Formats: sequence, C-alpha cells, structure tokens
Amino acid sequence: MAIRIKSHWWNEASNRTLPEIASALAFISWRIALDKAINLHCERFVYADDAQRLGVIREYLAFLIQVADRLAHGRFADDARRVLITSLVRNVIAHCQDNSQDLLGPGDYGSPFVDLLNRRSADYAQYQLDQDGPSYAFLRHLGFEIQNLMGAGQENRWVIDQVMDKDGWDAYKSFAKAFRDLFD
Repeated sequence: MAIRIKSHWWNEASNRTLPEIASALAFISWRIALDKAINLHCERFVYADDAQRLGVIREYLAFLIQVADRLAHGRFADDARRVLITSLVRNVIAHCQDNSQDLLGPGDYGSPFVDLLNRRSADYAQYQLDQDGPSYAFLRHLGFEIQNLMGAGQENRWVIDQVMDKDGWDAYKSFAKAFRDLFD
C-alpha cells in the first residue's frame, strides 16, 4: 500500500525556516511510520493491542529521525543541523503524545519516546547510511527492534524480513525524497 506524500511547498517562492521544514518533516515521518505499521497488519502480522502498534510506529520514527540526521549532516553546518533535528524531534514528540493520548488515554508519552530515541541513537550510530541508502545492518536493526516488540510467535515470525527487505527500505526512500524535495 503506497501513501501520497506531499513534499512540495504550496508557495515555493516563500522562504521557509528550518523549524517550519522540521514541522513538515515530522508530519511526513508520522505518516510514513503509520503507513508501515498498517502495512504490517495488511501483510497478516498480528498486533496484540494499540500500544504495540504505537510501539512499532515509534520504532519507525526513531529510524526516520536517524535518517534525517544523516541526510542533514552533509548538507548543513552543525548549528543549522542541530536546529533542524531538534525541531524535528520536538514535533515528532508532539505527534507521539497527541496520538498516544487519543488511543491510550491521558499520560506522558513524550518522555518514553525521548528515552527510546536516545537508545536508538546510540544503536544506529554503529551503522552506515550513504548516498545509496541505509546499510543492511541499519535496516536489520530496525527489523530486529520491531520483531522484539511484536514477538517471535508463529504469526510474527517473519516480521524482521518484511521490515528489512521491504518496509524499512520503502520508508527510507519516501522520507529521503521528501527531505530533498522540501529543501529544493
């Protein structure tokens, strides 16, 4: 299932600030992560509940934030990159908080996401992402974390392969294209 990502500005003549672009990237990240979580269900993988589905979405969001940071690395000076990624993370946290609260009820859902993001940042730092995209190990780690979340029962046994071979790669391609489009 493919989603349509709007990654061009309505008024292209207008200059955008990095926080404005980060806000658009956060929304795009949420849409991509949600689409990939839905796709797993469409491929007959089984979620125990909405909390588990949100966990998968958060894993994709952590992955896409790492991708954004790598894409920004060669394109911006350190200060601009910091502004972009910090704004992106803040907006993603707001999406996580709002959507988690809608599904699971009142609570602090932002702080656990920050903790997850800090752990994943250390994990993904070991892996390569170059002009051709994420390395096999980069995608494998995403698949591994999602498999851990969903369990290795008979119905979810091959989720790691689905994420590594198709969904993770598709998420990267969609996000990288949107990232480039928003800056061009």
